[in-house]
Amino acid sequence: MRRIGVHIALVAGAALTLAGCGFADVRAPVPDFMRGKAPDPPTLGTPPDVKLLLRQKLDSVFVAASQPTHVRVSEPRPNLRGPGWTACVKAEVVSVTGKPLGTQTYRIEISDGVIADRQKVEAEDTCTSESYEPV
Repeated sequence: MRRIGVHIALVAGAALTLAGCGFADVRAPVPDFMRGKAPDPPTLGTPPDVKLLLRQKLDSVFVAASQPTHVRVSEPRPNLRGPGWTACVKAEVVSVTGKPLGTQTYRIEISDGVIADRQKVEAEDTCTSESYEPV
């Protein structure tokens, strides 16, 4: 008898706990009327003026000692990994000893109108197929 009471208490507790959950997740395998509404994608707004950003803060992409010349930039694209924008930047740079290193290409991430991150581009990156304009 005691065992049945414990089972009833456990089932009742589980039912009350699940009742407080409300609607199921958007991807849950339940009927549509039980699912929560999918969140709206964030709005991106207007693309940033990447040329202006680079003119103001070129040192956030290239080290000043590398003396970047012939700086070129691609069109900004929505960032697929999060909010914000991405663009590709190319420039001719030199080493600290003054030896030419050739063209260096970086992918920059722009968030809230600021260059938030930069990453050196690998050979398989999409920056190789972008069209570039001088800054």
